Amino acid sequence: MYENKVVLCGANSYEEKYYLNPDFEQLPGSIKDELKIMCVLYVNDVGGILTLVYEEDGGLCFEVTSEEGDPMFDEIGSQLKIKELQKEKQELLAALQLYYRVFFLGEEV
Repeated sequence: MYENKVVLCGANSYEEKYYLNPDFEQLPGSIKDELKIMCVLYVNDVGGILTLVYEEDGGLCFEVTSEEGDPMFDEIGSQLKIKELQKEKQELLAALQLYYRVFFLGEEV
């Protein structure tokens, strides 16, 4: 599923867990906190599993999965929440993409 992708972070409503890729531990605490809050609130609102992944080109995207037949997962709410987060967190997401492209892909700014 994550071929040619790097997971930044994710949250799981089923196990009530949050994950931050250890390769990103050097991010400032405020950014790590903001990511954690964003992911945990997302899964608390709509359920399922949210993962933020970097694609091969350095783009950051939201990937959502849910357990098959989960009556609590809100697919429409999920799509709306992602659009809301993309708008509200536009600067954060753009900065994280730039960070990845410079420090992981070696691109010059």
